[in-house]
Amino acid sequence: MPSVVLDGDPVPSDGTLPETSVAGAGQRPFGVYVHVPFCVTRCGYCDFNTYTASELHSADGEATASRETYADLAIAEIRFARQVLGTVDVPVRTVFIGGGTPTLLPAEDLGRVLAAIGEEFGLEPDAEVTTEANPETVDPDYLRRLRANGYTRVSFGMQSARQHVLRVLDRTHTPGRPEQCVAWAREAGFDHVNLDLIYGTPGETDDDWHASLRAAIDADPDHVSAYSLIVEEGTRLAARVRRGELSETDGDTLADRYLAAEHALTEAGFHCYEVSNWARGTAARSRHNRLYWTGGDWWGVGPGAHSHVGGTRWWNVKHPAAYAARLADGVSPGQAREVLDASDQRFERILLELRIAEGCPLELLDDDGRAAAVRAVADGLLDPRAHARGRAVLTLRGRLLADAVVRDLT
Repeated sequence: MPSVVLDGDPVPSDGTLPETSVAGAGQRPFGVYVHVPFCVTRCGYCDFNTYTASELHSADGEATASRETYADLAIAEIRFARQVLGTVDVPVRTVFIGGGTPTLLPAEDLGRVLAAIGEEFGLEPDAEVTTEANPETVDPDYLRRLRANGYTRVSFGMQSARQHVLRVLDRTHTPGRPEQCVAWAREAGFDHVNLDLIYGTPGETDDDWHASLRAAIDADPDHVSAYSLIVEEGTRLAARVRRGELSETDGDTLADRYLAAEHALTEAGFHCYEVSNWARGTAARSRHNRLYWTGGDWWGVGPGAHSHVGGTRWWNVKHPAAYAARLADGVSPGQAREVLDASDQRFERILLELRIAEGCPLELLDDDGRAAAVRAVADGLLDPRAHARGRAVLTLRGRLLADAVVRDLT
């Protein structure tokens, strides 16, 4: 099915990867990401590749894609991936189902997708298997079935504990529901549960944010993610800001909210192992996200999903109908790709590894970068003890200015 390549180079119809990329496959950690593009409604701040039911119908009312058939489409790409990678042994260390709203699919469909990954690639004995979930789409029975189908970790989108904040974000769950979901997940046998929070929503007060942190901590997850709201162009939220209905939160307030999160979560026994992620102990860390941050390989399944194998990065066509048509034709759903050279790969390592608690090795930096690291230590942005050990590790102040530190070091 023809399509316009917006960026990058065309992906071969059979998905063939450069020999240099495939050669090292299996020597690096390998994960699978599955994108489920369906939502009941689209949140006003969201610019992810998602579709409501009305958006997946043609003008004459015939469905162009459906939740009922999506598991089969994902399985088709998983089998295609196995063909592309050939006979190389790449057991899957982590699986992450994201969206959209993965839990709009039956738990058994998510189980079939996981089973296909295991059949085609094999799952490592202690593989981490995560799905995102909107609180309003699950109940105790669903979570029990999800656990029975092999999922080991679940991540709930909480965002805020205050109704007026949720309303600005167009979130449909009621305060208290995410906390109840954590309890249900524990009862279902999930050892690892995450709550996602967002700070900096227009109209959110300091008290609102402190209340959200307290509610999240009291729910007793073993992992919390806290992200600053980004007003993305093309979203309903951006339109409201542009019309003057809402005001963006200023940078100083965002910094104060981050510091509040660091204080509250640290006091509650969490540690920050990546700029926006806190865990209670090493076992609670998201191994899938760490695979991204530390240069692993992953295959992204689904419309708009991104993949990376050995320095080759590609992304699928976005619309579910185009995605389905390509798979039906037996050709790659890839829209375009790029092969990263050594300089690109070095830059990405610095960018990503600097965000984690271990930081990045100073040997990655060129002469200018090492000089910048010395200045960053003097400015209190990098840890002097880690620097003496040959690593660049952000201090708390450095985390607040992480993007600027990366620019200086690269």
